Amino acid sequence: MESLTSAGSARTPSTARPHVVLLACPGVGHLIPLSELAWRLVEHHGFAATLVTFNGLSAPKSCVPPSVSTAMLPAVQMDDHPADTPVFVVLVELIRRSLPSLRTLLRSITPLAALVPDFLCSAALPLAAELGVPGYVFVPTSLTLIYLMRRLVELHDGAATGEYREIPMPVEIPGGLSLLLSDLPAGYHNINELSYAQMLEAGRRYRRADGLLTNTFDEMEPAVVESFKKATEQGAFPPVFPVGPLVRSATNDEAVGSSAVLQWLDRQPTRSVVYVSFGSGGVLSVEQMAELAAGLEASRHRFLWVVRMPSLDGRSYALGSGGGADDDPLAWLPDGFLERTKGRGLAVSAWAPQVRILSHPATAVFVSHCGWNSALESAVHGVPVVAWPLYAEQRMNAVVLERGVGVALRPREREDGGGVVPRAEVAAAVKGLMEGEKGCAVRRRAGDLQLAAARAWSPEGSSRRALEDVAGRWRIHHPVELRLRG
Repeated sequence: MESLTSAGSARTPSTARPHVVLLACPGVGHLIPLSELAWRLVEHHGFAATLVTFNGLSAPKSCVPPSVSTAMLPAVQMDDHPADTPVFVVLVELIRRSLPSLRTLLRSITPLAALVPDFLCSAALPLAAELGVPGYVFVPTSLTLIYLMRRLVELHDGAATGEYREIPMPVEIPGGLSLLLSDLPAGYHNINELSYAQMLEAGRRYRRADGLLTNTFDEMEPAVVESFKKATEQGAFPPVFPVGPLVRSATNDEAVGSSAVLQWLDRQPTRSVVYVSFGSGGVLSVEQMAELAAGLEASRHRFLWVVRMPSLDGRSYALGSGGGADDDPLAWLPDGFLERTKGRGLAVSAWAPQVRILSHPATAVFVSHCGWNSALESAVHGVPVVAWPLYAEQRMNAVVLERGVGVALRPREREDGGGVVPRAEVAAAVKGLMEGEKGCAVRRRAGDLQLAAARAWSPEGSSRRALEDVAGRWRIHHPVELRLRG
């Protein structure tokens, strides 16, 4: 990706097609769906698109389709923040300090049709109003999370400056879901934390946006989608456009280093393998790794486990770290585990081609951290989930998958408060999905959701029509001839 060092140095197509600028939050989980959205705007709606990222905090350029231009904002001074500052707090400040560079970039692009920042980058929205173009928020996670933020904002309507109110528990979500405090992201737990105030301000910016593009589809969160439609009709919230699922196809998934994994899968029976992965940031404690290993072994089912270095400090995430070059995650597995499970299990270090695995005929079940990208990828490929959330909004996502959509079972943690899922629960969850009567219903529901995900992007599908609606709104600002390509 090119770095923006002065006005006009970002790569800009030579055509005069209306141009959409999309601002990606750091992290592959944000960059991938935003890249897919940019690709659809270019290939199907005739826009030019530039995907903007942050210096030193960006995912590989391989995530970005060739037809989408890229630009990287220059680095800003951030070392005045203590090392233990929450990630969300640091990100908000990073966006604020990067706004002058982003303004320079936006002024260099003509004709500018719209600005679409990731939902964690909503501080950039005022630039859209300043430049007289639509400002839309892209939401890479569930619409349920935005419903929670909407409730937070509504709770503070009429509050004095600096006054913060606790969200009443439980939070009732349309569709009959009840969320406990433990289901909510950590930033909602303490009104005295800076992150609470920052989320409130972000939610207020969403309410001032021209619209929100969300990586979900009608049948994934039907009651929540309907709730937002009613709020828009009442003038209480800008229009929300479900345009998902925006996920990589198996052909676009990275193939480097994947041949051994795929060859192993090719030798396994259809729908026989339990795929275990906790995403690019999720990590387990040494104790939890041992319990997971014992549970997989006791289940007697085939498995493919992507093993990462364990956490030694109690954290459940290690974003941007994967250990040193000489670290071997497999060395942390229990003694004899690999030998005892040889033939029916495969453990690989740090990375595997997830989309190719989920789309493979041998894959039956996904033990997942419930990141929203992973949730949508499992939905697209009809794979039921053992829901094992670790951090951020993943516990909320697990509730949506288990009790809302019905495509997941969730093992329970020990009652001692340590957060560890015991081996018996691991084995029971795996066997329940692979063999049990309840698992049969979940597998059937996963198949139904797969069909619904495909329908969403069919020629008359809800997500396709939603993006066409948005594209039409943006063309009103730039009434030049745009050739539609499907």
